[in-house]
Amino acid sequence: MRLRDRLRPRSEKGSARLGGPAIEIGPRHLGVDDAYCQTLIVTGYPPEVHAAWAQSLLTYPGRIDAALHITPHDPGLAASRLRRRRARLESSWRFDAARGRIEDPERAAATADAAELAERLATGHSKLFTCALYLTVHAPTPEALAAEVEHVRTLAASLLIDTVPATFRALHGWIATLPLGTDPLSMGRTMDTDAIAAALPFASPDLAADLGPTTVVYGANTHSAGLVMWDRFHGGLDNHNAVILARSGAGKSYLAKLEILRSLMVGIEVAVIDPEDEYARLAEHVGGTRIPLGTPQGRINPFDLGEGEDALTERALFLHTLIATMLGPLEPGPAAALDRAILTAYAEAGITTDARTWSRTPPVMADLVAALHADTDDPDTADLAHRLAPYVSGSRSGLFDGPTATPVRGHLVVASLKRLPEELKTVGMLLLLDALWRRLTDPRDRRPRMITVDEGWVLLQDPVAAKYLFRLAKSARKHWAGLTLITQDVGDVLATDLGRSVVSNAATQIVLRQAPQNLDAVAAAFGLSQGERHIAATAPRGDALLLAGHHRAGLHALAAPEEHAIVTSDPAELAAQHTDDGHDDSGAGEGPW
Repeated sequence: MRLRDRLRPRSEKGSARLGGPAIEIGPRHLGVDDAYCQTLIVTGYPPEVHAAWAQSLLTYPGRIDAALHITPHDPGLAASRLRRRRARLESSWRFDAARGRIEDPERAAATADAAELAERLATGHSKLFTCALYLTVHAPTPEALAAEVEHVRTLAASLLIDTVPATFRALHGWIATLPLGTDPLSMGRTMDTDAIAAALPFASPDLAADLGPTTVVYGANTHSAGLVMWDRFHGGLDNHNAVILARSGAGKSYLAKLEILRSLMVGIEVAVIDPEDEYARLAEHVGGTRIPLGTPQGRINPFDLGEGEDALTERALFLHTLIATMLGPLEPGPAAALDRAILTAYAEAGITTDARTWSRTPPVMADLVAALHADTDDPDTADLAHRLAPYVSGSRSGLFDGPTATPVRGHLVVASLKRLPEELKTVGMLLLLDALWRRLTDPRDRRPRMITVDEGWVLLQDPVAAKYLFRLAKSARKHWAGLTLITQDVGDVLATDLGRSVVSNAATQIVLRQAPQNLDAVAAAFGLSQGERHIAATAPRGDALLLAGHHRAGLHALAAPEEHAIVTSDPAELAAQHTDDGHDDSGAGEGPW
């Protein structure tokens, strides 16, 4: 009769009389209520190990119960057994040498290890222990259990660990991995102090970092019952930058909006470069500033002067960078002509190198084109003026046809690029980054700030704009600011030197589910273990890995109902909210959208 039949009737889920689970014992696995488990015995270990060498097993994304049983040896008995072991090895070596046989390299290595261990025991630098390591794998069905066991054994083999199933001792194996401190299997190996210390799992799924006044809750820990709390502006990090990498639909924008919303609550000033107008509702709910580039309300004049002793020179240099992005790299002749025209446009507005003139109304792009037309002595100026004409009075004039309409100021600034044509989005991003940089470097207003660039691969595609973004990533920390780069085209970002540099200058890295073609590049760039790689390949929507040096945690984005209503971008939920607000969504008399 099966043990299940003795414990309870077939129709019951457990033993009500005994108060415990019903167990069905098989040759290799157990059925515990509605789940199944199988125990693997570790029989072979790698010859050399480093600290936390078994971390890949402990961070396996499936459910594993790992038990390490350590029993100390009596010193006198250990020394006696070691002497006999050395005598057998030495005798075998001499027997083979007397008959002219080739020396066995494994036996030679064992002899050297035994001699070294005997010396460490004699000097008191080490002790001997019996160590037994067992892994109990859990799954909901026998088929899933077989697949999980195969995955675990493959992972163990990659670590040079030999495992065998506890055949006909499944119940003993399950008991050995329960928190009872008993080892009914008794399948231990002799190890010294160093090997035992390297095997101890001094790790926790919860982050153990210094937290400060700008700590943000990112979500629930997927490997424990705790919360993942992180402070990008505290804790001795190299910088305050972050990257959020994911495939389309993995939940990266949702997580970024949650971070922004909670950062505002702790006093962090946030600016967002939004390519698809996804952050407009967030700005509306928190009273932020919206800058819709490409509209009369979204103009940013690149000629606006900032603060500092070299404000005019810095503006002239930025205008060179901006126009090189608009027109392409300039030859030395046209670049010199452009420089003269920039200074002339400022001079016509009454602005010179005298700082007392910098408060006057700055020129606009049309004034620069007029200065180029007026410089008839240089043949390069006419060509430059014609190439800039579309940005002044043509189809691309929406960005530059007037002074700045909305100042880049406020606790939340959301700059939308949705109304800009594709050809102008890089230019718009560059204008915004420059305006935000001037805001960051203002010495009169110091506070923690965060700049979020959604779909950052668009900016990294342009060499000039990528250099500007790299400069921001390198220097933001000096001004108590952090850059957040969000992208779904991970391969394009990691394929360029500047893209890799921007990513490597992010102390906080958040990896959501990755596309298969990008998985190898992401795993190599962030040093993901096999378990972390598996998470990056199979994570459900909203799950992520937070990586910051040796701090690593799995998280699931967790939002309150009020927060979810603000940050969601699900079309069905937005339509339902629109209807609940009293709007008519029938679309009668309108197009199909």
